[in-house]
Amino acid sequence: MPKYVDPDARRRHVVDALFRVVVREGLHRTSLRAVADEAQLNIGSLRHYFASQQDLMGFAMQSMLDRVGSRLLEHVERIGDLGSRPRSEQLELAAGLLAELLPLDETRRAEVTVFLDFNAAARTNPAFGDLSRQAAEGTRTLMRRVLTRLDVSGALRPGLDLDLETERLTALLDGLGLSAVLHPEILSPQACTDVLLTHLGDLSRPMETPDTEH
Repeated sequence: MPKYVDPDARRRHVVDALFRVVVREGLHRTSLRAVADEAQLNIGSLRHYFASQQDLMGFAMQSMLDRVGSRLLEHVERIGDLGSRPRSEQLELAAGLLAELLPLDETRRAEVTVFLDFNAAARTNPAFGDLSRQAAEGTRTLMRRVLTRLDVSGALRPGLDLDLETERLTALLDGLGLSAVLHPEILSPQACTDVLLTHLGDLSRPMETPDTEH
C-alpha cells in the first residue's frame, strides 16, 4: 500500500524549503532543483506544485501573502476592541500587529525577503504584475484599517488626513523592511519596533495631564 502523504503538510514543507533557498540565493536564482534538494524530495514530486521557475516564484509570493494574512487575522482577533484599552496599550497593540510585516525573526525575515525579491522581478515581468499590485493594495488596506480603528477609539490626534497617514505608514514599513533585510547589523529588530511605535505615538492625541495646584 502506498504511503499516504498529507498534501497540506507537504505544501508547508515545500514552502519552508523554498523560503530558505530564497533567503540564501535570491528568488531569481532559485531553481526547482534547488528547492527539491532543500526539501529532500525528488524533482518529480516538486512538479506537482510547480511546472516552471515562474510558477515557483508566483507560488512563493502567494504563500507569503497567505501566511502573513493568516497571522494578521489571528492578531486582529486577539486585539479585540481597542477603545476599551488605555491609549498606550492601543498603540502597542497596533504596533505589534503591523510588526508582522517586518523581518523581526527568521520566519518574517524570509517572508520579507521573498516579498522584496518578487517585487523586484515584477518590475520587469508583467506576469507578476497583478500579484504585486494585490500585495501593495493589501498593505495599504491594512494600514488604513489600523489607523481608522485607532482614530475611532480616540487614540489619534483629531484632524489627521488618514489617506496621507496611510501612505506615510506604508512607506515607513517598506523602508524598515528593506533596511532590516539588507543591513540587519545596522537596523535591529528592536530598533524597527521602536521606530514604528514612535511613529504611532507621534500621531496620537496628547496625553491629558492633571491640573497642578499652586
